[in-house]
Amino acid sequence: MCSILYAMPREYPTLTEQREPTREGVLAAARSIAAILPPAPLLPVEIAGVMAHVKAESLQPVGAFKIRGGWWRLSNLTEEERARGVVAVSSGNHAQGVAWAARRLGIAATIVMPRNAPRVKLEATRALGAEIVLYERPGEDRDEVAAKLVAERGSVLVHAFGDPWVIEGQGSAGVEIEAQLGHAPSRLVVCCGGGGLAAGLALACPESAIHVVEPEGWDMVGRSLAAGEIVRAGPNPPSTICDALQPDATKPINLAVLQGRAEPGVAVTDEEVRAAQRFAFAKLNLVVEPGGAAALAAALAGKVPVDADTVIMVTGGNTDAASFAATIGGD
Repeated sequence: MCSILYAMPREYPTLTEQREPTREGVLAAARSIAAILPPAPLLPVEIAGVMAHVKAESLQPVGAFKIRGGWWRLSNLTEEERARGVVAVSSGNHAQGVAWAARRLGIAATIVMPRNAPRVKLEATRALGAEIVLYERPGEDRDEVAAKLVAERGSVLVHAFGDPWVIEGQGSAGVEIEAQLGHAPSRLVVCCGGGGLAAGLALACPESAIHVVEPEGWDMVGRSLAAGEIVRAGPNPPSTICDALQPDATKPINLAVLQGRAEPGVAVTDEEVRAAQRFAFAKLNLVVEPGGAAALAAALAGKVPVDADTVIMVTGGNTDAASFAATIGGD
């Protein structure tokens, strides 16, 4: 099946040809992903006396939803682009998604990662066969590091959220959710870094409310939605345990999809995130990393409405044993 999939004609132009992500692209991505991965579980959960649902993307082969966008982007490269390899920038989850797809498709992958990324994410990315180039966070501009590699090697940049194929790939989760529920969710509560997943879900589920949830002080998508233009993080943003949700700004392609579609943004504290991690472990038997628990944190804290057709995205489970044990123990 996979060899046939690889040989399928590309439905879209290359990255150098500008295009916008579409719902048709999301549906095509969902068909492609369904051929290689089973649906991520949709789990019932009770919050404040209301039964809702959790989409457990933390149970993906790379421990995060990022496998979706990585696969769809790389499987749409031309043979010539595949031969030049890909470059991605990530603190770990997008890194693994791209590395997983690259290994499966026989494409060389180089990932620009912060030196202070969680060790479990660095080691998992390296184990998937990707070359890792480290940069200092804060201190160095990761996009500049990636741009230099792209210029030197002629590789294709696979952006973590500002890429139409990546957005469509992430949106495939929404197609799965509708099939699992038997109808569109009333609302989707989404952990948000740069807005790739939120934008993809907005395209996948046009009837559903989209609630973006970000760490306090890093709510650049929420602020951008409120301002109607891209707002960047300040020079000294606060620390957050949500390492996966720290882009300093969204991209125009994401804001264009979300503007007029997303509800006002919500920000959560580190302690609310830790409480959500503990809840997921106790009630759902899920190991969830901080960034992957942000949406659940907002729901548990009453910062977003919840009803029987609400789906809360639990987006990642890549956390090391020591920090997770400390969180679960309440340290």
